[in-house]
Amino acid sequence: MNDSGKQPALLNPYAENLYNFALDREDIKWLLQGLPQDGQVDLNTVEYELQLLKIVSTGWAISFYLQEDPLKDQIQEPYWQAMREFSENISQTTSLLIGKDIEYFKILKSRLETYVQAMAALEPDNDPTQAIGPAFAYCCGDRDNPFTTLAGAKLFANTLSSVREYLIKAVGEDEGSCNVTVQ
Repeated sequence: MNDSGKQPALLNPYAENLYNFALDREDIKWLLQGLPQDGQVDLNTVEYELQLLKIVSTGWAISFYLQEDPLKDQIQEPYWQAMREFSENISQTTSLLIGKDIEYFKILKSRLETYVQAMAALEPDNDPTQAIGPAFAYCCGDRDNPFTTLAGAKLFANTLSSVREYLIKAVGEDEGSCNVTVQ
């Protein structure tokens, strides 16, 4: 997905690094290799949904971990603007290939809403991966598949951990103040 057009110009290196991280596919490839190859899981759908999950998880993590930090909007807004531009490129390219209009950014927004709703249904102290795994499997078309559920939960947990680590280092270096929420 990362090869479909030019990279949007971003306003700051934090948003650019998180944008690049969200589109990096190495962890997605690794998760796909761990799934059964026996046809029980539609690997194309899982791959597509894993990319969507990583993009929305990265954006959600920015907001979550920088709740009180003044840099939140300076990172979050350019990140989502870059994703909007990326989505337009994907939409145009895909529309040309398949002859049908799609709105990739609208799909991203829909998935974000799905995952936020799933987390909102949890008890306050529960681990969000308990909601994300099943919601991810549902988006893949098989809510009861344990492998798909685990793949979504793993990607979500790893994405949050990576974004949190990055923000602690990056934001902490910016003028010596770091307000990243520690969970």
